[in-house]
Amino acid sequence: MANTQGPQGNYDPAGSTQMFRAFVDEAPQGPQQQAASSGPRVGLIIGVIVALVVVAGVAWLAVR
Repeated sequence: MANTQGPQGNYDPAGSTQMFRAFVDEAPQGPQQQAASSGPRVGLIIGVIVALVVVAGVAWLAVR
């Protein structure tokens, strides 16, 4: 693989920045892609809420 440079000109020997950009720049694969994208978003929101509740519980036990 050729020597690639990241956005700030940093040397990227594995070319991971280039691979990431290729992944992000992929076009959606029709209506099924858009319908399925709401599922992971809801799961992410629920995961963040659960993480916040766990952190709040640990903090409450630490203060107690």
